[in-house]
Amino acid sequence: MRSTGDSLWGTLHQLKGNPRACVWTEPLWGLSMALVLPYLSVFMLGVGLRDEQIGLLATVGMVSQVFFGLAGGIITDRLGRRATTAWFDVVAWVIPCIIWAFAQNFWFFLAASLVNGAWQVTQNSWDALMVEDAERGKITRIYSLVKVAADCSALFAPIAAILVAQLGLDAAVRILFVNAAVIMTAKIIWLYRWSSETRQGRVRMAETRGQSVWSLLAGYRGVAGLLLRSKGSLLSLAIMALVAAVTLVNGTFWQVLVSQHLHVPDAALPFFPMVRSLLSVLLFFTLIPRLTTAVDLKRPTLWGFGVYLAGQLLLVAIPAAEGSATTTTYVFLGVCLLLDAFGGGMMFMLSESLVALHVDPAERSRVMALQRTVVMLAAAPFGWISGWLSGIDRTYPFLLTAALLVVGLTLAAVTWVPTHGDLDAVLEAEEAA
Repeated sequence: MRSTGDSLWGTLHQLKGNPRACVWTEPLWGLSMALVLPYLSVFMLGVGLRDEQIGLLATVGMVSQVFFGLAGGIITDRLGRRATTAWFDVVAWVIPCIIWAFAQNFWFFLAASLVNGAWQVTQNSWDALMVEDAERGKITRIYSLVKVAADCSALFAPIAAILVAQLGLDAAVRILFVNAAVIMTAKIIWLYRWSSETRQGRVRMAETRGQSVWSLLAGYRGVAGLLLRSKGSLLSLAIMALVAAVTLVNGTFWQVLVSQHLHVPDAALPFFPMVRSLLSVLLFFTLIPRLTTAVDLKRPTLWGFGVYLAGQLLLVAIPAAEGSATTTTYVFLGVCLLLDAFGGGMMFMLSESLVALHVDPAERSRVMALQRTVVMLAAAPFGWISGWLSGIDRTYPFLLTAALLVVGLTLAAVTWVPTHGDLDAVLEAEEAA
């Protein structure tokens, strides 16, 4: 029988310690970065950048993430999960927001992209801070709550719309970046105060104390062996890489297509992520939990890939109007948002959960750092490729994402590895509960 704790509401009520601190401060991400990042590419076009330059910046950002991602495991072990999250959130988000707010040309955006790559360090440390002391059976629900918490910021998206309508896109985005720097600073301070170092974090800090950086880097050889010997980790790595590539392309060119190809006015742009986020919250509290209650996550993964693929294909199929967007355009975009809310939300939650469930707990920070480095290396070329494709036709990047999702769907269907080594034992335990 399904217990109250199996629901998102039950999990939210039962959260304690670091999972509670991470989940309850996450809405501040939505009130800061989520309000402005969807418009970064359109903002770049307004400043004078070309599609190819925007794609190049996306690739440069991914290369920066590769460097920081590889260093992330070492930094997280040396400084601890809690301190690393605080310091590198400042580097990765507060500093780039200030640069973006005053950007005048390509070089400002290049500098911000290079510094912003440090978010891979804090992503690693934040993930470890959140799940290392959490119950294994609640990890999928915790990541669902993280997605919901971030999406709740959609309620404030009209603020961005009003700013754009009153001040124009350029001035509005600069103000939103200043706002993001301030709120992210508050989030960093509150998370640090409400969290504590994890048990495994204290162990790794003690083990790495006095070791040189080079000896710690050499330790990645053994970590790579752990990764390569685990079929589950390799599958979760492939899924995460595909989702990262699709997310990169969508995050960079979705608004560009809607604005430049479908002729949606700038003032309406903030409402699309708002609708997508609200739909995502609704789905996470209704349909998605029903699909992710099973021990094995193969069927939810197939559903996620399939629905996400349908949304990308429909986006490409929307006919472009001669002038401004028509009612038909908005109806099709609404269906796309529904499909993206389900497919994208499912794949965010599942890709993160699969990595966390398959990873060796004793080497979590270094294995996850190595995995994220490989993911960034695999996804990095798609920024430049999608920029080149967008320069030819603004629908082409989404034919590329559709192809990537077909690959993911095939991989999940053919090479699936259960998240638990003994499914029968786990199922019997759940029946007894």
